[in-house]
Amino acid sequence: MSVSVARVPTGSASRYLQQLAKHWSHKMAVSFTAEEGSIAFPNGSLLAMKADSDSLDLVLTVPEGEDEARMREVVASHLDRFAFREAPLTFDWRAG
Repeated sequence: MSVSVARVPTGSASRYLQQLAKHWSHKMAVSFTAEEGSIAFPNGSLLAMKADSDSLDLVLTVPEGEDEARMREVVASHLDRFAFREAPLTFDWRAG
C-alpha cells in the first residue's frame, strides 16, 4: 500500500467533501458527514477526507500494483470541477 496526503487550502472544504462523496456514492462505498468522509474505490484504493474552516485534508491509500499518480489525478480533477470558482486548487501531495 502507498499512502499520499494533501492539505488543500479552501474556505469551502465541507461543501467540496460532501459534493465529492455524493457524486461517487452511486457507484462506490461512501460515508460522510459535513466534516469527514471516506470513499472506497473499486480498485481497492481508499480516500479519507477531513474538512475544517480553511482546508480539506486528504489521505489516499492505494494498493500495490495500482497507479498512485493516476488516483491522485482522479481525486484532484474531480475536486477541481466542484471548485470551478476557485480552481485549480492546490494539492501538495506527499507520501504519508
